[in-house]
Amino acid sequence: MKDKLINIIDSLVVLIPWTILPIRMFDWALKSPNAENIILGYAIFMIIGGVFTILTYPRVDEKSNLLKICLVVNSFYLCFGLFAAGMVLFQ
Repeated sequence: MKDKLINIIDSLVVLIPWTILPIRMFDWALKSPNAENIILGYAIFMIIGGVFTILTYPRVDEKSNLLKICLVVNSFYLCFGLFAAGMVLFQ
């Protein structure tokens, strides 16, 4: 049961950052304070998701292919989230 729950959480964490694309279609999301806050929020979520996946991967007994894909994708999200947060915070 624990393994299935971790698989579900990791799969959702892979999909949620893509919701920034429809949000950025609105005019209010492109203006300076809103855009920076949205990007920073998504970057923080991607960092937390990447750390969660890296920490839970060794604890799962049965490592499925989906979990391995989530590990790779969330690791990239972690790197990109750190880069995006650094760009927003240290302009």
